[in-house]
Amino acid sequence: MTPCPRHARGLLTDPENTITSIAKLLGVSRTTLYKYVPELAAGRDSLAPNARVGLPASR
Repeated sequence: MTPCPRHARGLLTDPENTITSIAKLLGVSRTTLYKYVPELAAGRDSLAPNARVGLPASR
């Protein structure tokens, strides 16, 4: 099964969802998630809907 990066990104915007739990839900490994969602290397905050590259999130 090829993971759906859009679905994974959507799930990752909820801080209660872990990378491990999303990988299990999608039936893939954590490594596969990192492969298909390269933004994870920058951290989960980079997946927020209003995140801007290179700028810290406003509080």
